[in-house]
Amino acid sequence: MAKKVVASLKKADGKNYAKVIRAVKSEKTGAYTFREEIVPMDLVKETLAKKA
Repeated sequence: MAKKVVASLKKADGKNYAKVIRAVKSEKTGAYTFREEIVPMDLVKETLAKKA
């Protein structure tokens, strides 16, 4: 499934997007999980700045 996402980001119309992967710590167990988002390039800093 990840291959499809990466391949779609390499298309001519997909060059304005970035895949953001964020580690989020669970409050119950303390384990980390990863959240993936595909956002436009101009919103990457805002996406990383907000709390999950």
